[in-house]
Amino acid sequence: MTTRDQAALLAPVERDLRLDLFRGIGLWMIFLDHIPHDVVAWLTLRNYGFSDAAEFFVFISGYLVGWIYGPIVAGGWFAAALKRLWTRAAEMYVAHIMLFLLFTAQIARTVRRFDNPMYADEFNVHNFLDHPDILIGQALTLRYKPVNLDVLPLYITLVAAAPFIVWGLTRRPNLTLAGSVVLYVLSRWFDWNVSSYPPGTHWYFNPFCWQLMFVFAAWCGIGQINKIATYVWSKVTMTLAAAWIAFALLIVMTWHSPALEAMIPKWMIKAIYPIDKTDLDMLRFTHFLALAIWMTYFIPRHWKVLHAKWLRPVIICGQHSLPIFCLGVFLSFSAHWILTQYTKGVWEQLAVSFAGILIQIGAAVLLDRARKVPQLFVKVTEVEEPDEITPDRAPATIAVMAPASR
Repeated sequence: MTTRDQAALLAPVERDLRLDLFRGIGLWMIFLDHIPHDVVAWLTLRNYGFSDAAEFFVFISGYLVGWIYGPIVAGGWFAAALKRLWTRAAEMYVAHIMLFLLFTAQIARTVRRFDNPMYADEFNVHNFLDHPDILIGQALTLRYKPVNLDVLPLYITLVAAAPFIVWGLTRRPNLTLAGSVVLYVLSRWFDWNVSSYPPGTHWYFNPFCWQLMFVFAAWCGIGQINKIATYVWSKVTMTLAAAWIAFALLIVMTWHSPALEAMIPKWMIKAIYPIDKTDLDMLRFTHFLALAIWMTYFIPRHWKVLHAKWLRPVIICGQHSLPIFCLGVFLSFSAHWILTQYTKGVWEQLAVSFAGILIQIGAAVLLDRARKVPQLFVKVTEVEEPDEITPDRAPATIAVMAPASR
């Protein structure tokens, strides 16, 4: 590798605030969607289209992996990328186990405090409370997961496989993407999935199918999308995307209106249902892509509004996605039991929903300030994490310890 190549790899990476913005919006949507019968949840994407916040997170994560680690792997530093991504996967695994223990403890305390076993059954922790010796082992192997804790195991799996995905994309990008498509088709055809607990169940997010979203996003992240940008944002493609978004909106509205449902032909109903989330139905995948085409058209990378103060709360939440997601799980359950035990009035729903979002913003602000506190020793350069890349840090690493300046 030449000196010029090394300098290019060590150059600062400009932050794309759009990714933080949409990830922050996704975090808020997940929090609201996890509160049953919440009127504020009508603001989330799942009520107006086939896709939801899950597609947001998987796509953004895959895109960042390709964008950050593509140049590193292409530059011959595969081991550095492998080490950093596997370290990140290990961190998420620890976060998932801690979240599992604290979340089940929260539910167990609520069950005993209010003498209401409904919570244990509703959140799939009844078996854990009866047989903790067995279920702890199942949780450690990611086979047992309470409700709302399904997405982190998927993310852990994808990030662990990411070094090899990026390696393939930097050498044969289109062939690697084609292999991902083949795996997706075969997994749906033969019902491949990872077994879960209790026996006979499987992961809610099938990694053999959801890897397609991740790999496609990484394919875009390494720059392949730029080669077909003329076609992606052409008038024909954007018109088709707009029509698909409108069609999805119409179908989703039939779920809430019997009159509209009666207008849908039976042959169409047979053709599109079930719209499977577990195996990433193509209707969900293409709906998300249609949204992405229009969002990137209306919100360019250097849009000045991204630096506006009124957008800072959601952006800063997106910059600390892992801890804010974990906090959101606790908050959504807390909001649920408040509404269940006391009242489900509209004003109460509004209060607990916006209180939860404010708590997430406050936590993100504290995390951001803590990250900026001066330290005695700092790393001069380091590989950035997929969800915490900063504009003043390089995408490649040679860790050098030096005393911080006074």
